[in-house]
Amino acid sequence: MKHFFLFLIFFVCSISFAQSVKLEGLVTDSKAGPLEMANVMAVNQTTKAMDAYAITTDKGKFILNLKPNTTYVLKLSYLGMQNKEVTVATLAQNMVQNITMETGGIELDGVEIVREMPVSIKGDTIVYNTDSFKTGEERKLEDVFKKLPGFEVTGDGQVQVEGKKVTKLFVDGKPFMEGDTKLGSKNIPSDAVDKVQVLRNFNEVSQMKGLENNNDDIAINIKLKKGKDKFWFGDVSGGLANDKGYIFNPKVFYYSPKTSINSIVNFNNIGEVSLTSADFFRINGGARNTIGRNGTSLNFNRNFFGLSGGDNVAKASDKFGTINVNHSVSKKWTLSGFAAYSATFNQSITNSERGIFEPNTTNIATLENRKNNTESRNNAFISKFGSKYKANENFQLDYDAFFRKNDQQDVDNSQTNFTSTSNGNTVTNNNTVIAFQKQAPASFNQSLNMFYTQNPKSTWVLEMQHQYEDEDPFYNPQLSVNPYQNANSTNPNDPSAVFVNENALNIQQSRFVKTNKLDAKVDYFYQISNKSILNVTMGNTNAYQSYNSSILQILQDNSVNPVEQAAYNNDVRYLFNDAFIGLHYKFIRGKFTFNPGFSLHQYNTSNEQFASPFKLNFTRLLPDMFARWDLKKSENVTYNFNMRNGFNDVNALVEGFIFTNFNSLSRGNAQLENSLVTSHRLNYSKYNLYNFTTIFANISYTTTKDPVVNGVSFQSIYSTSDRLNLDAENENLNGNLFYSKNFKKYYKVTAGANAGWNRNFVLNRRVQGGVTQEFIQGIENVNHSYNLAFATQFKKYPNVDLGYRVNFSEQAANKFTTQTPTVKLNYYFLNGLNVNWDYAFNRFKNQTNGITNNFEIMTASLNYIKKDAKFEYRIQANNLLNTRSRLNNSFSVNGFNANENVILPRFVTFILKYNI
Repeated sequence: MKHFFLFLIFFVCSISFAQSVKLEGLVTDSKAGPLEMANVMAVNQTTKAMDAYAITTDKGKFILNLKPNTTYVLKLSYLGMQNKEVTVATLAQNMVQNITMETGGIELDGVEIVREMPVSIKGDTIVYNTDSFKTGEERKLEDVFKKLPGFEVTGDGQVQVEGKKVTKLFVDGKPFMEGDTKLGSKNIPSDAVDKVQVLRNFNEVSQMKGLENNNDDIAINIKLKKGKDKFWFGDVSGGLANDKGYIFNPKVFYYSPKTSINSIVNFNNIGEVSLTSADFFRINGGARNTIGRNGTSLNFNRNFFGLSGGDNVAKASDKFGTINVNHSVSKKWTLSGFAAYSATFNQSITNSERGIFEPNTTNIATLENRKNNTESRNNAFISKFGSKYKANENFQLDYDAFFRKNDQQDVDNSQTNFTSTSNGNTVTNNNTVIAFQKQAPASFNQSLNMFYTQNPKSTWVLEMQHQYEDEDPFYNPQLSVNPYQNANSTNPNDPSAVFVNENALNIQQSRFVKTNKLDAKVDYFYQISNKSILNVTMGNTNAYQSYNSSILQILQDNSVNPVEQAAYNNDVRYLFNDAFIGLHYKFIRGKFTFNPGFSLHQYNTSNEQFASPFKLNFTRLLPDMFARWDLKKSENVTYNFNMRNGFNDVNALVEGFIFTNFNSLSRGNAQLENSLVTSHRLNYSKYNLYNFTTIFANISYTTTKDPVVNGVSFQSIYSTSDRLNLDAENENLNGNLFYSKNFKKYYKVTAGANAGWNRNFVLNRRVQGGVTQEFIQGIENVNHSYNLAFATQFKKYPNVDLGYRVNFSEQAANKFTTQTPTVKLNYYFLNGLNVNWDYAFNRFKNQTNGITNNFEIMTASLNYIKKDAKFEYRIQANNLLNTRSRLNNSFSVNGFNANENVILPRFVTFILKYNI
């Protein structure tokens, strides 16, 4: 592998570093003042091709790498200046050419040059001409993004620009699939894209720009090619694979000045997942959610057990469809609608080894080997309706309604064998478990936002959000061996005293959780001057939750033992109210922006269970601070500080035991109090269009005082736990560094480093001689990783993408190393033939015991399409090496897990695509 990497590096370098000369100079105005971000383009007079381009620095400097002994025309444009053309004949050595531009140009004068420039800047908008970066093999918008300077596409499909996550995606100014970057980047065809516009300092509400701290918010607008802006386009593809594999994937888009329609369908059983559980909850219906930034965190612990899939399953099928409509009723009023349906089936097969530590040590008390075979079915539906009315530049009214519905079923067959050691005695046991769970949760969210500019100095904002959720999880574990039989506990609430003493154990557990939450907030912004703004806030958050649960034991003669003990039933009502006021003062001093402030909260909470209410009433002042230092137009440092109160929802408060797994009984604590979270975050961002370099770094430090933890007690693999506030302070320190540079027109280098340290306190229990002992442990974890990648962007030669990532982690006195080299090859040739080959190798090593595991995956594809042809032919092979399993390891304060997941087999798929 090492020799192969060296060969590839030598190959790509040898075909590309041809002789060139450097032409550099300064662009100034008539008074010799430097012009920053002027566009400079060199057009070869023989080939009429653009050989190089540049954007000037803050000192007006530019550098062009040109061919020697060639005549060029340098075309320059700058807003407010007259366009200029200069003829230059290069020599065999480097040259200097200074250029002076004259005033008098108007905005439209630069349109033609900007249109031809690969990159141009207009205010807060960066425009990429995508044809200047395409190499021929691009199929999706994602492939185009990966070629653009400053762009990165993460492993989960999210898009980052200048190191910042893109918050919304537009196509011709209209939100695409609720602005979701993943759905857009993976489905919009690359040949429809003309330009990519990066909208920095983005705010959907024009009245709010400059009032809020949105300097780091970024959106992307895709400009369609001429001729694809007023009609239907897209493609329909279908294919068959071995082992009865199939895929059917039509994508149809319609755009006109008033209406856009986007539709995506994907039916397949070869592992392509359209909507993961993370995506499912990320699409949130368009709420602004600035209410959650006022110092209070009330996190709802959904009982939703997720959408699985991808290449970590043994079998998979996915039926997905979505449609998005945007329509401008008038120039003032826009309506939008979004709906998506997903029906998935997945089979997961896992072999795992689990070690459980003795309390307060890393000695293994129990070693378990388990085999799981799980079949999951999920039908998910989400829909959204949106209305945006902008009467004039001073008034805007937005309304959004979002509905989500699921129908989930999960059947897990597991076999477990475990050996436990206690007081020098070793005992071996086993169990066979069939666990069935199902639920049909539903939620409905709506939001109303009003923005009113009373006069040039006064702006009012009203935000209201309502959230309703209804969950009904049902759990039925059936154990061949009853772990609670023949026990001698004197505790009447011990499982051995509650469940009938039979050889097997069959439990049916029902839970019903309902949530109603209403948020309202009014902001008043008063602009004292052009550089100072006063913001006064008043708001209220009110939440009500009900929680009911019960347990039945199905006996071996099929009779029912209703578990009526109060400790195993729940009937809880929880009320939460937060009334708050806030004050912030934003002001600018030179290159510095400051926005200090505070919020004053009056909290009232109450939960009733077992006819015993518990109430909390207190007031707390929570400060926060935002500061920004703009070193240059594309270089800044930001600092964020805030304190917030973290509250738990009803799931953490219920005092009746529930089964969270077949081997885990857990309960909450009615008297839980909030945690106080303090966080500091420092960011550095630099994007240099002069040399196409992106640098992004951040460091954050967070402390959590009085954290809520689980107090756990193990009996072999079976545990009981409860929730409590620990008189301690958890700490987390994290930092990362990202570097990216495009150079010599054809090369891109990226590098990164991530490091994290945390110390979290936990409570473990041990029962010895009938006495419960408690151990509070402060566990430190250290993790740091490094990555380096090199990619080419040739149009006539094969392209290569080489990557290497290494991760080091230390957990509970154990050290681990993971190394992942990757190779991607792509070659577009013969005017339509495209070859792709991807290979990744993973080596995991436990440095403590020397155990090493290797895993490798390879994919390849070959597709052919003639220029302007309607049909495209494709052969793709997933898991070409037919790797049968994937290994992963994890550690916690209670032990370790080593898992082997059976993955999808090799699929060779023949696909025919028709371009509409």
